This record gives sequence, C-alpha cells and structure tokens, in this order.
Amino acid sequence: MKALSVHAGPRALKALREHGLQAQHVRAVPAAAGGPKGLVLNPLDQFIFGEWLAANTAPVHLLGASIGAWRMAAACLNDPAAELAQMADDYIHQDYEHAPGKPPTPRHVSDVFGANLKARFGGRTAELLANPRFRLHVFTSRGRHLLRRHGRALSSISTPLSYFGAFATNAVSRRAMSGWWERVVFSDPRDPLPFHLHDYRTHTAALNDANLSLSILASCSIPYWLDPVHNIPGAPRGAYWDGGITDYHLHLNYASMTETEAEPALVLYPHFQNTVIPGWLDKFFKHRHRATAHLSNLIVLSPNPEWVKTLPNAKLPDRADFRHFGDDTKARVAAWSRAVKESERLRDDFADWAAGRSSIDVQALV
Repeated sequence: MKALSVHAGPRALKALREHGLQAQHVRAVPAAAGGPKGLVLNPLDQFIFGEWLAANTAPVHLLGASIGAWRMAAACLNDPAAELAQMADDYIHQDYEHAPGKPPTPRHVSDVFGANLKARFGGRTAELLANPRFRLHVFTSRGRHLLRRHGRALSSISTPLSYFGAFATNAVSRRAMSGWWERVVFSDPRDPLPFHLHDYRTHTAALNDANLSLSILASCSIPYWLDPVHNIPGAPRGAYWDGGITDYHLHLNYASMTETEAEPALVLYPHFQNTVIPGWLDKFFKHRHRATAHLSNLIVLSPNPEWVKTLPNAKLPDRADFRHFGDDTKARVAAWSRAVKESERLRDDFADWAAGRSSIDVQALV
C-alpha cells in the first residue's frame, strides 16, 4: 500500500501523460489552512522545497493560509528543509499556560505564538524576499462591518452575530460573504500572483519587514483560539483573522495562468485530503467541495485514507487532540511526532514517483 495518493485536473493529467512530472513546469504551490493536519506534510515539504524544486529556474509562487502560510514562509528561507523541520518541532511542542480544565485565553495564545513567529522570522525579511526561486503570498481575512474592530466589550456579542451574518450570506453565495470578510493577500513585491483573483473581494499589500511576522500571525489567528491582529502596516486598517476563513483550501483560478503546449503551467498541491474546499464555512456545503474548471491544471498530493488509519488514533493530527489529550502534553507530542515520522512515507512515495522509480495511479480530481 502506498501512503501517497495523487489526483489531477484534466489539463494536469494531459501534461503528466505527455511530459511526466517535471519540476520546471510547476508555477505555484498552495498550502491549506487546517491546523495540525498540515504536520503530516512536513517531510514531503522538506523534500519538495529543499531538493526537488531546485531544478526549477522560473519563479514558483508559494501561497499559504493559516498553518499553510507558516509552512510556505519557512520554505522561502535559505535552508528550507531545516526551517520546515524547525517549524514542525515548534508546532508540535506548543504549550500554553491555562487554568486547570480550561483552555488558554486567546490573548495569551496570540502573545506566545506571535513571539515565536517573531523569533523565527524577525529580521529575516530581506533573506525571504531575496529567494531566487520562491515568491511568498500570505492570505488573511480582514473583518468588515462589526468585525472591523475587536475588543473585549464587543467580542462576546459582535463576533457571534457576525459569524451568523457571514454564514447566512455564504449560504446564498460565496461572493456575498465578502460583505463580512475581505481577502487580503500580503505578497512578495517582486512578482504578482500569476492568476486572477476575481472570484472574491480582494485587496493586496506588499510584504515588508514591518508586516511579515504580523501577516503570518494574522493568517494563523483562528477566531476564539487567538485574537485578531489589528492595523497591519502597509495594508488597510482593521482586524485581520485566519486566512482560512476566506480561503480554507485556496480554491483559486489557477487555470487562468498562461501556458504553452511545450511548457505547461502546473500547480503542485501537497494537501492533507484530495478535495479542495473554498472557504472555511463551505465545509457545510458539500456541493462546493467538487473540483471546478479553475483547478484544471492542479495536481493534488494527499495521504491515502487507508494509510491514515495506521497513524496514532487512526487519523491525522487535528485541533481536537488538544481536548483529547487535555493536560497530557507529553502524550500529544508523542502522537504528533510519530505521525510526522510515519509521514516520511509520503516523501518517499513522491520521490520515487517523480524520479520514475515507481508508478502511481493518478486519479481524476473530483
């Protein structure tokens, strides 16, 4: 049994049949929100960014929301494999002070997590933005109306009301939800994203030393778990939250990238599942989980569900583990560490397939 499954859109399937998987054809790599689930991709990330994509001399755009933004930012530093390994270690060992039987406060989590991001990325913006190959794009969600500000006196009322409003408008149409949440993308100023963002209300801002760590913190700021980040330099004023709210799995118009018959423009997506859900609230609408024409040139690398059953508790790590393990941080760390170790099989399966040493039955993306 292979640990890795591969699914591809019709244009990507055609390119794979004609050229095989070639690093020089990859133009973008998305990284989804999803919390601890992204940990199982760490060995695969280390190989792809640290070794395999070295054959690509054209710019490769790395897009991330929430934990995906943290992953992609680490990949843009000078030693991607080492930085990604450190990122996994930081995530696995995170621990926060809290009263017995109660979760830590969002403010405390924001302070501790923000300090860690500053320690990892502070003063390294020039290094990240000088990467000869990778271009970083951090996706965040900026609150509008009642969500423009966040304060203790208002949050207990305004945040639930706003979520109800966002859920109701999203049920009508995803575009309508932009009345509550605006997508703000913090991008490497050297190159814009190579595809359209016309699907949703969007603002862009240039990454710089003043906003790199803050934009990643904002992209990871899950409501009720962390506080939002206010007034990020270089971007519209307001409260910024988790990028997964607007772009849970980054279901974007990748097909709008230009390509030629000889030079396909492919998107390689290491993902923890084989479906691409647009926004976090779209989890409740199964008909929005289907592949669209926008994903025609997408290749999804994901764990085989049968292999996942061999992991601790027969599942991927997830946020429910914080409740499951409670104060037994040592047991949670052991389970997550084992899951990451076991996921080296994803890396090995991909490396063998990409090098032509083994075959994988590539399935149509659905």
